Amino acid sequence: MPGSGTRPDYQGRAFWVTGYRKGELRPVQVSRQQLSETGDVIVETLYSGISRGTESLVFNGRVPETEYERMRCPFQEGEFPYPVKYGYANVGRVLEGPVSLRNRLVFSLFPHQTCFRIPEAAVVPLPDTVPPERAILAANLETAVNALWDATPRVGDRAVVIGCGVVGCLVAWLLSRIPGTRVQAVDPDPGKAAVLERLGVRWRAESDGRDDHDLVIHASGHPEGLDTALAMAGVEGRIVEMSWYGDRPVPLNLGGAFHSRRLSLIASQVGRIAPAQAPRWSHRDRMALALTLLQAPELDVLINANGDFTELPKAMATVTAPDSGVLCHRVNY
Repeated sequence: MPGSGTRPDYQGRAFWVTGYRKGELRPVQVSRQQLSETGDVIVETLYSGISRGTESLVFNGRVPETEYERMRCPFQEGEFPYPVKYGYANVGRVLEGPVSLRNRLVFSLFPHQTCFRIPEAAVVPLPDTVPPERAILAANLETAVNALWDATPRVGDRAVVIGCGVVGCLVAWLLSRIPGTRVQAVDPDPGKAAVLERLGVRWRAESDGRDDHDLVIHASGHPEGLDTALAMAGVEGRIVEMSWYGDRPVPLNLGGAFHSRRLSLIASQVGRIAPAQAPRWSHRDRMALALTLLQAPELDVLINANGDFTELPKAMATVTAPDSGVLCHRVNY
């Protein structure tokens, strides 16, 4: 029982991955004690997003044991493979905390949970011009921003993006906003054509056979896509690999033109700030930039499914199926 003068805890629920392609909602208690002393805030979730690529690996038990620590998300509970509370696209309202934040809409890298306590420094306020329904894309857009920092695109670059999930679409959209850049998106799914048209990017189902691209970004998650990326890069071209394959081996053809064209293969991963920016940018700065970029209304096209939090165990199984066709699924609380 709470002691005299203490405030009762908030009662909430959280989504846990409990086994191979299985999940459930579990009760949680969120303490309200000593908030000012710890510098924490309490947030009520309004929306969260399923980050389909990474969460598919987690839900399908495909995280290799060697990557258990590196794959941890900031506020994960439990251990891989399961049970584990995982996720990092949360938009909510601050219920308790400093006066400057109270009732503010914020983004945080918190899993799917109705209410939670988190350090004040871990929430980033939404710009007034960004609707909370769209802000669930912030983590994906932050990943895309970091990829462009790694890729160092140049005015006029002939660029191609292979693989048009949410992150690939965001990378193509960002590239297309650089003056003079010619951007081609490649994805075998014809359903991506209308999405990319809305983003102002040309779509093709497969390579057009050109091998003179200055910059190729691979984000398909399929090993054969990386071979396509190598084939499309021109002399001294840059290939940025964004895919993470979990426990799948990735055979790669480094014969042929790889050496004669002196190609550069660059890994990009959001856990670290791109080296060229790291001396001046923090993770919080990068997230604030991503939220500012989310003012663009055309990005709503990337959220093509939604459902209530109470349905999340069933929805996660549907969204993470290989043929689901879902880009981003919004969870409504």
